Amino acid sequence: MAKGVKHYKRDGTEYTGATHKMPNGEVHSGKTHGKGSVKLFHFEDLSKTAKEKAMPGMRRTGGRRATPKGLKVPSPRRKAPPPVRRKPVKPRKPKSY
Repeated sequence: MAKGVKHYKRDGTEYTGATHKMPNGEVHSGKTHGKGSVKLFHFEDLSKTAKEKAMPGMRRTGGRRATPKGLKVPSPRRKAPPPVRRKPVKPRKPKSY
């Protein structure tokens, strides 16, 4: 598990206690698994409403994506299409008349 990465409950509440990793790779609350263990999420895996709860200081911007201060968000622009590969042209033999 990465140190220093914040974990959140499904509703966007930040979790600061002990965690453990399940065999399938999921991170759960508690040092060991038990009845009270809850699945934890990273910020980018939360739903839109949970993200809003997790980051109450989000700026509202007209028409642009609202982001928390200091958080870099990838550009929504589409990637350029890959260059078109064309077959090499074979030189033609001159016609003999």
